[in-house]
Amino acid sequence: MRTGLIIAGLLFCTASHAAPPSGEYVARVADCMACHTAAGGEANAGGKKFSTPVGDIYSTNITPDKTHGIGNYTYADFEKAVRQGIAKDGHPLYPAMPYPSYAKMSDQDIRALYDYFMHDVPPSATANRESDIPWLLSARWPLHIWNALFTDSPSGVRAGDDELLKRGAYLVEGPGHCGACHTPRGVAMQEKAYDDSSPAFLSGAMIDGWYAPSLRSLNLPPEELKALLLTGRSKHAAISGSMGEVIEQSTQYLTDDDANAIVHYLLSLNHNGAAPSPEPTTPGTPSNLAGQTLYMRYCSTCHGPAGQGTEDNVPSLSGNPMVQVADPTPLIRVIAQGAETPNTKGNPSFRMPAYGDVLSDDEIRDVTNFVKESWGNGAPETNSDEVAKAKKGEQ
Repeated sequence: MRTGLIIAGLLFCTASHAAPPSGEYVARVADCMACHTAAGGEANAGGKKFSTPVGDIYSTNITPDKTHGIGNYTYADFEKAVRQGIAKDGHPLYPAMPYPSYAKMSDQDIRALYDYFMHDVPPSATANRESDIPWLLSARWPLHIWNALFTDSPSGVRAGDDELLKRGAYLVEGPGHCGACHTPRGVAMQEKAYDDSSPAFLSGAMIDGWYAPSLRSLNLPPEELKALLLTGRSKHAAISGSMGEVIEQSTQYLTDDDANAIVHYLLSLNHNGAAPSPEPTTPGTPSNLAGQTLYMRYCSTCHGPAGQGTEDNVPSLSGNPMVQVADPTPLIRVIAQGAETPNTKGNPSFRMPAYGDVLSDDEIRDVTNFVKESWGNGAPETNSDEVAKAKKGEQ
């Protein structure tokens, strides 16, 4: 993979600003625009598709247009929608909207957000798109029951925590809604935890065919974790996949203080402390000689013969969470479809080419298994059927 295999993990999350907050800042770091803007559409006018187990839904118009948007919302209406998931007309919103996390947001930040959308966002007359959920499953009233069961999410911030830790916890649990991707889901598609009082919180999850790795055991120096938040790249790692959009639309706008707070909080979850990234080990004799041959031909130019990568450019494959996760889908997708780092200020995107039209399914299987078994990764093997499913986008 000549320009680098990119960690497709959905690392990290979004945040909010210190007082007095800028509404635009709160909206940016709470990731409002990324979710409410369709590709090629007007900003905040909705229409972005989200796949759910019962069908596709589409984000709504949150511009101040009085017909199709939220122009008729009072502050009380807005606050109820953001924190409780209840629209102005009383119907419950789908929990793709992370209102269980937004319930933790301060009154100050909610007010700043409301003022921004009402006064600083241009109105758009874009009509909302109906969901593609079959009518037998489209009733909204069961969501009231869902809300009663799963939206009681008080903050896990403790009274004795230092101010930097409190700020980081607030940003991660609340406006950042990191758990929406990084916390596993229960049978009702609820997040299994909303704060670090539970070991399930931020313990890693598969989402949309990408792996959102555990944020409870990050093994990164603080400066590298901060670089990933602000630029999408660090000395030994890089981000793509769905998290790339979060970096571009959201976390690159973090203030230095807020980025430091998030880093401080996330590293506090690893009670063993964050250690420097380990040096890759030299592989022994692999059982997968076909995969080794393919790796040396297509991948080693950038990732190195020992999977060590290149500092500040190509991520290491040793200890890479996307490689070590049991589900091979993220790694297969990167090999077959390619990957790209986020475009952030002063950091142009780097792209790894796609090999889906170059390698057969069996060859992708072989190189995937070689990477998974080498350099101490010790991940389980995959097969050609899993490669075919991953290439088709099946879960």
